Amino acid sequence: MNQISLYPLRFEPIYQYRLWGGRQLSNLLTTPLPGNDPIGEAWLLSDREDHQSIIADGPLKGNGIGQLMKSQVLRKELLGKLAGRFTRFPLLLKFLDVHEMLSVQVHPSDKHPELLPPGESGKTEAWVVLEAGPNSRIYAGLKQGTTIETLRQAIRDGAVEDQLESFIPKPGNSVLITAGTAHALGGDVVVFEIQQNSDVTFRLYDWNHIDPKTGKPRELQVDQAMACIDYSEGAVSPVMPVVEEVKPVLRERILHCDYFIVWRLNGELQFKVGKADTPHILACISGEGQLEHNGNMYAINKGDVILLPAIVGECICHPNGTITLLEISIPEGA
Repeated sequence: MNQISLYPLRFEPIYQYRLWGGRQLSNLLTTPLPGNDPIGEAWLLSDREDHQSIIADGPLKGNGIGQLMKSQVLRKELLGKLAGRFTRFPLLLKFLDVHEMLSVQVHPSDKHPELLPPGESGKTEAWVVLEAGPNSRIYAGLKQGTTIETLRQAIRDGAVEDQLESFIPKPGNSVLITAGTAHALGGDVVVFEIQQNSDVTFRLYDWNHIDPKTGKPRELQVDQAMACIDYSEGAVSPVMPVVEEVKPVLRERILHCDYFIVWRLNGELQFKVGKADTPHILACISGEGQLEHNGNMYAINKGDVILLPAIVGECICHPNGTITLLEISIPEGA
């Protein structure tokens, strides 16, 4: 494997059963959904021991991203100037179909090492809303005046939502959920999720859901959730996009934090993506096209997530009609 130079990498989706999920991801991804159960998540780029993203095409087909990261040569090709900082790929990317309401939950930050299992980091995440309906809602942040005491009372009363700020999401909204923010979403909303590579979630309240597979409620972690909530954070609103380019592509920076930067690109003429010596990820949320690299063409279709390794650098996107991409990078100071 060390003799193969990296190229634009597409991965097989990893579908996840979730009791709050639906079947809408079948409209977004070409890989068929398994069975008839509700599928809440499709993991598109995951470097985790229990869920390894597998390369779908090319000479490295069948290899996991973790195998690339364990090779010193390929990790350098993959991460470029970031190679010395990470032993596993630092982001986890998903599509979410939230039919019912997600649990009210909190993710710890790196400031709470006592709450993090060995090898885990904190978890700041963000959502880009792709589909929403009249019953969709995002809860994010505490109402002014909420304290530990009032929140505990709300949990006992089954009225946690009364302590949370919320809004009705619209397609195109981008929402940054920093670690320590109490949040939930649901009511037939589909989002693209960008997050730190962490799977630490503390459930505060679960809307009295019963898991049909077990016939029981899911476990809550109220004390851990309460310990890592940022009580000073108020309402979380959609992020206002910043237009960075208009021609040949409309490029908007829609999210920017310590762990990732996300742009939305919309165009019908050829345009550049990627950057030399740093990895970039492309998620196609509408349309289709091809990526040109080193004289070769790589198809990119709705629902595809493609990793451009650092060694690949800049590529040319050739849309077939109009295409909309999300482009994600890792800040050099992350």
